[in-house]
Amino acid sequence: MTRTDLKKWLFLTAILFISIPMTAQNKLFTLEDLNWGGNNFYNLQPKNLWFTWWGDELMYLDAEEGGKLHADGTHEAVFQLSDIGDDWHSAYSAQYPYPDQTLVLLSNSRQRVLYDFGKKSVEWRQTTAGENNSDWNAQSRAVAYVKDNQLFVRTADDAEHQLTTDGSREIVYGQSVHRNEFGIEKGTFWSPNGKKLAFYRMDQSMVTDYPQVDIFHRTAEYVPDKYPMAGETSHKVTVGVYDLETGKTTYLQAGDPTDRYFTNIAWSPDSKTIYMFELNRDQNDCRLVSYAATGERLSELYRETDDCYVEPMHPIMFLPWDDDKFILQSQRDGYNHLYIYNKEGKMIRQLTSGAFVVMDVLGFNTKEKAVIIKANADHPLCHNHYAVSTKNGKMTRLDNGKGVHNAMLSTSGTMLADKYSAPDVPRRIDLIDMQRSTLHAQHSTILNANDPCKEQGYQLPTYESGTLKAADGVTDLYWRMVKPADFDATKKYPTVVYVYGGPHANNVEASYRWGSRSWETYMAQKGYVLFILDNRGSQYRGKAFEQVTFRQLGQVEMQDQMEGIKYLKSLPFVDADRIGVHGWSFGGFMTISLMVNYPDVFKVGVAGGPVIDWQWYEVMYGERYMDTPQTNPEGYKKTSLLKQAKNLKGKLQIITGYNDDTVVPQHCLSFLAACIEAGTQPDFFVYPGEPHNMRGHQSVHLHERITQYFEDYLK
Repeated sequence: MTRTDLKKWLFLTAILFISIPMTAQNKLFTLEDLNWGGNNFYNLQPKNLWFTWWGDELMYLDAEEGGKLHADGTHEAVFQLSDIGDDWHSAYSAQYPYPDQTLVLLSNSRQRVLYDFGKKSVEWRQTTAGENNSDWNAQSRAVAYVKDNQLFVRTADDAEHQLTTDGSREIVYGQSVHRNEFGIEKGTFWSPNGKKLAFYRMDQSMVTDYPQVDIFHRTAEYVPDKYPMAGETSHKVTVGVYDLETGKTTYLQAGDPTDRYFTNIAWSPDSKTIYMFELNRDQNDCRLVSYAATGERLSELYRETDDCYVEPMHPIMFLPWDDDKFILQSQRDGYNHLYIYNKEGKMIRQLTSGAFVVMDVLGFNTKEKAVIIKANADHPLCHNHYAVSTKNGKMTRLDNGKGVHNAMLSTSGTMLADKYSAPDVPRRIDLIDMQRSTLHAQHSTILNANDPCKEQGYQLPTYESGTLKAADGVTDLYWRMVKPADFDATKKYPTVVYVYGGPHANNVEASYRWGSRSWETYMAQKGYVLFILDNRGSQYRGKAFEQVTFRQLGQVEMQDQMEGIKYLKSLPFVDADRIGVHGWSFGGFMTISLMVNYPDVFKVGVAGGPVIDWQWYEVMYGERYMDTPQTNPEGYKKTSLLKQAKNLKGKLQIITGYNDDTVVPQHCLSFLAACIEAGTQPDFFVYPGEPHNMRGHQSVHLHERITQYFEDYLK
C-alpha cells in the first residue's frame, strides 16, 4: 500500500466513523464502564487472547490451562493446573522454554516447576520463596534474584548461593539502574550458555534523600527516596560478573563510574564477551565497548556524538547464522535505523534507511537471513512489521499495512502472531506464516473481535483524525477529535484540549478510534469536544522532530499546541470562550504552561503530577533534554513556571499523588507557594499514599474529579 493509498484509507475510515448511525445506541457510560480501574471496564473491552510460542507452535494462555492455538482459532489443551497440584492459581505466566521438548515452565510464590505435558508428570522443581526481581535461565536452569537487598543465584539443584553481603537501600544489586532510562528494565543478564551472570551494582549512598512521608501509621513515618536532581550528585554504577562454575565474582574494568551511564548489556554468542554502551553525563558522547567475561576491557567498537544528545535504547543483537556480526541501532542519520557491524567494529552496511523509525526488532528469520522489525515505514501513524534482508536491505511488509500492529515472533522466525487494531477495527489477531512462500506472508485470522460497547447499545461519539502545520509552517502534525454522539454543527461546544507533548510518547495513532482514551468518550458524552495534538518533541517522527525542544522544554511544544488552538477557533462549532486543557506529568507541565502563558485563551485547566521547574526533576531525563541548571541557566529560567504564577487567570486544579517519586511533591507545593505570594488562586487535591499515577479504583475517583472540575467551570 502506498502512502497515497493509505491516506485515502485513513480519510475513508474517518468518514466511516462520522457516518455510523447512532439511533440504536442509547445507553450512557459511567466511569465504572470506561476507566481501567472501574468495575465494568473489562466487560466492555473487545475480546482478546493471550499466547506465547513453543518453538513454532502457538500456545494459548488461560487461567486454568494451556495448550495449542490453531490457525482456525480452535484450542487444544495440553495441560491443566489440576494436573500439577492444588496450589496453582493461574497459568497465564506459562512458558515453553524448549522448542524440542514437551515442557512447560510454571512458577508461583513457593515453587518453580517444569511440567512434562507429554508424560503428564513434573520433571523438575525449584524453590522460589523470597525471590524478587527473579531472572531464570533455560540453559542452566539457574535463577538470579534479590532477597533482603542481597543478590542470590539458585542453581538447578536448588542450592542457594549468596553473591553479595553489603546490599542495602544505598547499595542496590541486580535491579534496574539509572532510573529506568536508556531502555533499562532489569538488572541481571545471563550469558547464552547460562553459566555466567552479569549484574548491576548501584551505589547511591552519595545521592540526596527526598523526604517522603508515610501517613498510614499512628505517627507518620519518614520513608525517604534516593532522588538525584538535575545538576546534583548522581549515583555510581558498576557491572559484576558471577561465574557459576567457579563461584567467583569479578567486575568489568570500565574505569571511574562517576557521571557515567552503563546500559544495554549484551553477551557474545559464545558467552565469552560482554558488550555495553557507555554514555557520558552530558549524554552527547556514546561508545560501545567490549569486555572479557573475566572483566578486562577489550576494545571500543563504536562511537557516536551529537550536538544535542545520543540516546542508546537497544543492546546489540548478533546474527544467529554469523557469530562475527551484529545489529546496532542508531538514529545518527536522523531516524532510528539498523546497521550491521562485525566484532572488530567495522560497519558492514546500513540495513534500513528512509524517513521512518524502526521501533523494535522482534528477532530473526534464520532460513531467509532476515531481520523482523516493527516500523512506521508506510505511514507515521501506523506500526507495521517487515522482514529486512541482511543481504541487500530489501524490506517486505508482513502485515496488511494498516493500523497499529504488535506481533510476537516464533522461535525460528518464520511465524508471527499479529495482534492489531485500526480506527475501524477493535482488535484482530492473525497468524502469519512466512514459510509458504519466500517472505510473502500467508494470513490466518484467529480472532476478529467486535466492540462490546456497540453490541450492548452504548451511545458512542465520533472519532476523527487529521493534520495541521506546526508553528514552523512546514511540519505536519497529527490530531484526533472526539465529538458528542448527537453532535450538531450549528451549536457551540465547550472544548477540552488533552495534552502530553513530551518525549517518548504520542497520543494519535491509527489504532482503534485513533488511539482515543476512554475519558474522552466520557467527556464527549457530557457534551464536550475533545482535541488532541501531537506536537514536535513527541516520538516516532525522527531526531530533528524530537530534538527541536532541546534546552527549552515546553516552548516549541506550546507554539505547536497554539496552532491547534488556531485551528479550533476556525471551527464554527467550537466555543472560543470555553476552551479547557488537561494533561498529566509532562502533560501537567504543558497544562500549566499553557494556562500561564496564554491566560486569556484557556478558561479551565486540570494539571496532574506536573513538573513546575526542571531543576527538581531527576538527572538522567532532565539533563538529557535541558542540560544542567549550571550550564543552561537561561533555559531553566525560561521554562520554570514559578515566576509565571502571577499570570494565572482561569480556574486551575492541580492534582498529585502525595508520595509521587517521579515528579516529587516539591513541584506542586512550590507552585502553590508562588501563587500565594502572587495572589492567584489555583485549587489543589492530593491522593495520600499514591505514586505518580493513581492505582486501582482510585483512578475512577480521579477521573470523576477531573470531569467535575470541567463541569463546574467550563460547561
